[in-house]
Amino acid sequence: MQQLTPTRRVLALVALALGGFGIGTTEFASMGLLPLIGDELVPGFVQNPERGIQTAGWLISAYALGVVVGAPAIAVLAARMSQTRLVLILAAAFTVANLSSALMPTFELTMLSRFVSGLPHGAYFGVASLLAARIMGPGRQGAGVALALSGLTIANVIGVPLGTYLGQTAGWRWSYVAIAGIFAITLLLAFRTLPQVAGNPERDPLRELSALRSGRLWLMLAVGAVGFGGFFAIYSYIAETVTRVAMLPASTVPWVLATVGIGMTIGNVLGGLLGDKALIPTMLGGFITVIPVMGAYSAFGGHPVALFVLAFLIGLTTSTLVPSIQSRIIQIAGDAQLLGAAMNHAAFNVGNSLGAAVGGAVIGAGLGYLAPGWVGVLLATAGFGLAIVSVSLDRRQASLRRLETHEQRVVEPV
Repeated sequence: MQQLTPTRRVLALVALALGGFGIGTTEFASMGLLPLIGDELVPGFVQNPERGIQTAGWLISAYALGVVVGAPAIAVLAARMSQTRLVLILAAAFTVANLSSALMPTFELTMLSRFVSGLPHGAYFGVASLLAARIMGPGRQGAGVALALSGLTIANVIGVPLGTYLGQTAGWRWSYVAIAGIFAITLLLAFRTLPQVAGNPERDPLRELSALRSGRLWLMLAVGAVGFGGFFAIYSYIAETVTRVAMLPASTVPWVLATVGIGMTIGNVLGGLLGDKALIPTMLGGFITVIPVMGAYSAFGGHPVALFVLAFLIGLTTSTLVPSIQSRIIQIAGDAQLLGAAMNHAAFNVGNSLGAAVGGAVIGAGLGYLAPGWVGVLLATAGFGLAIVSVSLDRRQASLRRLETHEQRVVEPV
């Protein structure tokens, strides 16, 4: 990799984070815009808002499905490609897809556009994490992951609230136009500042898929998918909680979303720092704090003050987990680092789709807008259990390897 001046190094990292900012805005602003989109595109939304919001929630699931499909497919197809070139292609794809989301006239076509918008998501975060770690230097993998994700978490402080406000005042379609503008700026800045990282023409794309034979990798992907489903069950419908349960005006929604974002930003930084020092304790400790917070949301989220406090804590505790889980998945993936990093985001978006679908189902069943909080408790608990199994299996394998090494030394001839 070419040497960078300090200024260009900073701008390159900013470019990668700005792409994450755009992704966080396009993914999470949809949750704040969901009532507005549903009111325009879902028939009968006003007459039956609970059923209507459940239907509108499929827009979130469609984006998540796009991530799940796109992450492994792009990682394999781009195995030989320059990481720099891949970032530029993905930024261009995001620009076009979000413009499409703003222009589609029907719910079905909008859902298709959201699916296409999700395709570059996992691959972008995967390659951005690897590039950021390369730019920052050896031994900074956790910090590189956290930096690549920092744009996503900052989006929840600035981009998502502003996108929601823009949708409430000018119309939800203008939010996606503005997001397309963010990606256009990302494309230009990345083109001017990212170092030229050569591709590897000898790399076999099918070799990337070899990582998928690892049961350890699939187990960790399940940790991300199931464990984070609870966050998305809550966050997907938090706008409805604000207006229909806490009885706050719609203008309060951006402030609640910003509160979640502040918690996510702090949690992401903590997760990166703690994950580099003690990866496993950071991951397990994160789950231990997430579960009671989600339970408290289910019980007290209808009170305005409690809603703000719990929104912050939900963002904080869940984001602390992200860098440690992604770092662990990259380690397990071995040589297929891009696939591992991308599949991590695919796993989180399985959780996104799962959480949005189950959260919408319990609301549609008449259990109330706080019921997704209990879904969160169950899914986070299941994720914690899977994480314990993953760590236990690794420790058992390590013990067996040490025992085999010791036995070999004992039987060696003197």
